[in-house]
Amino acid sequence: MNKKVAIFTLLLTLLFGTFVSAHSGRTDSSGGHNCSEKSKSKGLCAGYHYHNGGGTSTGGSTEDSTPINTDKDCSDFATYDEMIQYWNSKGYSATYDPENLDGWGNGMVDDGIPCEAPSGYDKTLINNSPEQAAHRKEEYDNSTGEKEGYPAGLKDGYQETPSNSNHSVGTEAYKVGYAVGYLKGYDEGKKKIDGEKTKAINDGYAFGKEHDKIVIPAVNAAHPSLNKAFEEGFNKAITERVEAKKKEYTDLGYSDGKKNMKNTLKNIEEIYAKAYQEGYEKAQTELKEEYLQKGYEAAFINLEYLNPNETNEKFAGWIKEGFESNKEIAKIKEAGYALGKEGRELKIPSKYKKGEVIFKHHYELGLKLYEKQQSTNRKAASGGIGAVALGWLGRRLYVAKKMIS
Repeated sequence: MNKKVAIFTLLLTLLFGTFVSAHSGRTDSSGGHNCSEKSKSKGLCAGYHYHNGGGTSTGGSTEDSTPINTDKDCSDFATYDEMIQYWNSKGYSATYDPENLDGWGNGMVDDGIPCEAPSGYDKTLINNSPEQAAHRKEEYDNSTGEKEGYPAGLKDGYQETPSNSNHSVGTEAYKVGYAVGYLKGYDEGKKKIDGEKTKAINDGYAFGKEHDKIVIPAVNAAHPSLNKAFEEGFNKAITERVEAKKKEYTDLGYSDGKKNMKNTLKNIEEIYAKAYQEGYEKAQTELKEEYLQKGYEAAFINLEYLNPNETNEKFAGWIKEGFESNKEIAKIKEAGYALGKEGRELKIPSKYKKGEVIFKHHYELGLKLYEKQQSTNRKAASGGIGAVALGWLGRRLYVAKKMIS
């Protein structure tokens, strides 16, 4: 619609030229025009005024002296963005608006926003507008705050102090920027000190591998965390060295314990003497278990304890202790004896196979008792039959005698 009006106005101008005395956006042959009522109501102008040097005469014919009108009116632009691009390209402002796009004419000053901005339009895009100035100030404050917050955060992060990104003075934009810069610096400071602590631990560890007494480098001593990290690495190395040496003495004690040959160690620290004793005692315990087992197993094949061919009295004592500790033998003896006493065939249960000698021996003892009992029973039985026979025979003789008499 605006384009149609502009075309129509242009046609009228071309047709009527000098007869047009006033309109809302174009100049007459003198280079000026009257304000329209609409423009007056907006405060864009107050009456007749000139543009582009209008009102002056340089002589010659009217056609030759008529200035070329280059002024723009709001209706000359298809979109508001197009008008803003034009405004920005010209470098116009509230105090420099020769084309009166913002009402700067006849001494009147507007707000630096050309024409009528659509609702919600981002006025920070308009050069020299108050909104753009405020936006740039906010950006500047934000950037300044971030730059000043970063070193503060870097320092606190490196020193491992509690994070505090708040700043009590400055604009809100400055405070927001300060917080962003501070937190970024704090994270980097924390990463930096963490990396240096790792190096301090490794340096302390390497030093502890070669030295018994700690000497903290000045670069680490100046920072509590680095001091502690170096000590941590050093102590770890010392602990490993001590544990390795303890193992050496434990292994030596174990070897001697297996040989049943205890050495007297001199001029060694108590911690290593204790390690030797622990190794020795462990070996002795294992050695004793070996000899106890020998005695325990011997109980399955020997009817009674026999003094083994062992010259070491301690070992011989362990063997006897093991022999006497075998409680399985009693069950084997009882089972074998019971089977023989019942006169049953010798058949050793699988669970008693390992004590076969003991089982057979007590089976035979039980069997002898069984056979003896059987013999006694047979004799008793045969004696009873004879007495009955004699009694019957005597009775028959008595009867026969009576009959004869």
